Amino acid sequence: MNKRTLPKTSWKISEIGFGCMSLQPKALNNHALLQKAFELGINYFDTADLYDQGENERIVGEALKPFRQQVYIATKVGNQWRADGSGWDWNPSKEYIVKAVKGSLSRLQTDYIDLYQLHGGTIDDPIDETIEAFEILKSQGLIREYGISSIRPNVIREYIKRSHIVSVMMQYSLLDRRPEESCLHLLRDHDIGVMVRGAVAKGLLIDKPPTHYLDYQEGQVAQAAAAVKSISGARRSPGQSAIRYVLQHPAVSSVVAGIRNEAQLRDNSGASNSDPLTDKEALYLKNAIPANRYQQHR
Repeated sequence: MNKRTLPKTSWKISEIGFGCMSLQPKALNNHALLQKAFELGINYFDTADLYDQGENERIVGEALKPFRQQVYIATKVGNQWRADGSGWDWNPSKEYIVKAVKGSLSRLQTDYIDLYQLHGGTIDDPIDETIEAFEILKSQGLIREYGISSIRPNVIREYIKRSHIVSVMMQYSLLDRRPEESCLHLLRDHDIGVMVRGAVAKGLLIDKPPTHYLDYQEGQVAQAAAAVKSISGARRSPGQSAIRYVLQHPAVSSVVAGIRNEAQLRDNSGASNSDPLTDKEALYLKNAIPANRYQQHR
């Protein structure tokens, strides 16, 4: 497994991260799957307090406890579950963030969180207050670094201006090239790492039947999937080709992949050591369908 340095840190994180949201709450293979990922070289694991009302963090913390000093655990905050469990509300306040971290630390069975991320965000949030909360937690040693999980250019720009974030998690794939317009270059210029989610577009670039996706029609989705398949084969699987497409961008630090079973784990982790796209292959994929752009939150 190849590693990349997360900008502004000395961390060497795996090119393929484990997106723990994909874990099923009561699946018997969760611990074995997480531990197998570590054996295959994955050292970056991403979860959130929102997932399964904290149960996801518990699973991750228990499974990774034997390797805690050898892995980077990222979790997220900002979505507050209602007392009756009926849903959650957005809460980026300083008071809530400072309080919520204690629950995550307990569930993860750790004294510190490597990367604490704001799980969303809008331009109308009390951004300076949110940043203050993360800075307090960092000064207390409860978190090592912080970042945001956002696809909104206007929000991302504000955090670049006002904070010391080291990363932004965003959706990026051949079927979602919106980050290529400005965000990837902006983050690269400011030495901020990009954690990619959705690299295979919910499986539409691999084996799922084509359907409407973002502003792409079913036919365009089929074209993109066909293009990915056409450059795959003995050298790499379609999933690995889709992942290699986003890994080729220099702003990307890690592709956080959803993994439900060992077959997916081996295919996703294998993308790191599979053949990079040639310039011709990359151009072919780019020309398969028109690039989309952000229509909101610009």
